[in-house]
Amino acid sequence: MTLLDKGEESTGAAASVDASAGATPSGAAAPGVLTPPYRALTLGIVCVVLLIAFEAMAVGTAMPDAVKALDGVSLYGLAFSSYFTTSLVAMVFSGLWCDARGPRVPLLGGIGAFAAGLVVSGTAQSMWPFVLGRAVQGFGGGLVIVALYVVAGRAYPDSIRPKVFSAFASAWVLPSIVGPPVAGVVTDNLGWRWVFLAIPALVVLPLAAIVPQLGRLEAPDADGPKRLDRGRLLAATAAAAGAGLLQYGGQHLTVLGGVLLAAGLAIMIPTVPKLLPRGTLRAARGLPAVILSRGVLAGAFFATESFVPLMLVNEHGFSLTKAGVTLTTGALSWATGSWLQGRTSAARRPYLVTVGFVLVACGIGGATLAVVPGVTPYIVMPAWLVGGLGMGLAMSAVGTLTLELSAPEEAGGNSSALQVCDALGNIVLTSLGAALFAALRHGEGHDSRAFAVIYLTMLGVALLGLFVGPRVRPKAA
Repeated sequence: MTLLDKGEESTGAAASVDASAGATPSGAAAPGVLTPPYRALTLGIVCVVLLIAFEAMAVGTAMPDAVKALDGVSLYGLAFSSYFTTSLVAMVFSGLWCDARGPRVPLLGGIGAFAAGLVVSGTAQSMWPFVLGRAVQGFGGGLVIVALYVVAGRAYPDSIRPKVFSAFASAWVLPSIVGPPVAGVVTDNLGWRWVFLAIPALVVLPLAAIVPQLGRLEAPDADGPKRLDRGRLLAATAAAAGAGLLQYGGQHLTVLGGVLLAAGLAIMIPTVPKLLPRGTLRAARGLPAVILSRGVLAGAFFATESFVPLMLVNEHGFSLTKAGVTLTTGALSWATGSWLQGRTSAARRPYLVTVGFVLVACGIGGATLAVVPGVTPYIVMPAWLVGGLGMGLAMSAVGTLTLELSAPEEAGGNSSALQVCDALGNIVLTSLGAALFAALRHGEGHDSRAFAVIYLTMLGVALLGLFVGPRVRPKAA
């Protein structure tokens, strides 16, 4: 994975992508994501994102009830972070496979694994099988998300690719509106299992829409399929194992837990840098800082969001439906931010990353006020409106910048690194949040301090964006 400086190399890469995607001839009307060459593929991609979005909104709403029923509240954070742990390995595999042989197998296999994991969790009779199902689901989700980025990079020209990422975000609008209330009603009246077991039926629509479009998106190497990088796969597996030890150790405040936590860190420290472009962890200018921005943004935002429904239910007596709807504002404003990003000039796009960090920090800070005595818990709604807008601006800009700084044959590897950093941010920060919750928890209705410490920690992480954000613009050639 090589950093492309802004200049001749990136211009050449863009030209190559445009050529393979069917660039618009000079003087012809500019195509759109729903014009005939791209309409069917765009609809297929949107269907896949709809599946993932509806699962995220529905399952997130049902999760507090599920862990209570399985007597696993202490493992609440693990139910989220296990998803991201297995997705880490899947993302690396998916990136390597897409670069070598095309995105067809990772995309279709990922959809199947995603559905299978939901079934395992939905039929679980105790917490550990439930966590296993989340892990299987995460593996499928990791395969899918990288494959979708590769499809976007290969099938669409530079001129409309930002609008493709806007379409990704727009696909979250309907699930954000109907997912939480529907999941809440189903959970309250039929039980949480029905939320998990009903969603796999939704895979039929994405499969029907996307399969016919994948045949032409083969690997860019005309000399034939490349061999997968086993060393990188091994590093990803080791990093995921380390992340698992980190999560489990953080949940147990014992000598054994401390040993496991230290072992997890010892494994991750040498393996994680092998999965990211050189200079990522020190926010080197250009692609490394772009990749790091994704991990910091996603980790701070989603680690906070993971604990907001539990806080609203346990500390303020919200129903599951009301807690889920409270977070809907974030998903809606995310789509708005992504739409605005798609209509921002390429020269101004890097600035959106810093703006996004500031808005996310404001959102987390606002949500923190919900645990202050005398402050209405409904402050979460406007806070998450602001945070979601920041995520829409910054995350979509980061995705577009990654492909702009990648040669066609590196799109899979760099998209994989982007998603790996996303997963690592979620794993590390959600695990940290879970450890803090386990250490400070006193019982339902008495955990305001635990939630406050978690949120303030994530606020500090989001503020790191004031350093990372300005570095996404490459050095002048």
